[in-house]
Amino acid sequence: MDHEISLRLGAFVGFFCVFAVWETWAPRSTMVASRAKRWLSNLGIVVINSVAVRAVFPLAAVGLAAVADQRCWGLLNQFVLPDYMAVIAALLLLDLAIYLQHVMFHAVPLFWRLHMVHHSDMDFDVTTGVRFHPIEILLSMLIKFSVIVLAGPPVMAVLVFEITLNATSLFNHSNVRLPRVLERYLRWIIVTPDMHRIHHSVVKNETNSNFGFNLPWWDRLFGTYRNQPASGQGHITIGLRQFRDPARLTLPRLLILPFVSTASGYAINARGDDSE
Repeated sequence: MDHEISLRLGAFVGFFCVFAVWETWAPRSTMVASRAKRWLSNLGIVVINSVAVRAVFPLAAVGLAAVADQRCWGLLNQFVLPDYMAVIAALLLLDLAIYLQHVMFHAVPLFWRLHMVHHSDMDFDVTTGVRFHPIEILLSMLIKFSVIVLAGPPVMAVLVFEITLNATSLFNHSNVRLPRVLERYLRWIIVTPDMHRIHHSVVKNETNSNFGFNLPWWDRLFGTYRNQPASGQGHITIGLRQFRDPARLTLPRLLILPFVSTASGYAINARGDDSE
């Protein structure tokens, strides 16, 4: 607890640097927009999100887990389990919650308006993994806090999950090239960039697939897994059809995007041709 913030920040910076260097040396695809302008917007929104979270939620997820443990809140605190079993069960529950939350942000039109900020990025690199509207981040925190109170995960499990979620989000959004054989087997245990890149395709039924961030099993279990895009990995168009002008995707415009843009038919329950 004493070093939670420094551990998370150090892990974030470390993983970010690793994947940023990796995608510079061995990029998977060519960028279509200015990297400098995109990074200014994407990293700028990270700063705003960090300030907003600290202002609204003085108690972090790890701190709430400690309170839940002390007061015996949540499902896992009602059983006497070996430490390793409690941690594994908590990690699975937290990851399932993130998967279901992601599906919800695609299914509910109001939430999709917020999530469009993430999907409007015309390129796919390590900074895409942190490009979320501040309101979406605050809602995500509320959902995460609710899961912690209901599940009662061990403090260590929450700390591990928070660090892992940051690392995997940066990894599976990074524009890195993996050996084909390695990628084929790796995606059975972790969401890979090639797997998640499909989720950022402009094609609607590809956007609404591969929702996982950490574990790929939920997509396979619930039928939302897609192995490859219709056009092939080398020909994916990233982003949303209604946002194709980089000049309209600056930081100020991203912040107002949910309120001034029309939500397209990408929401899961929207009517329209699935091939669009």
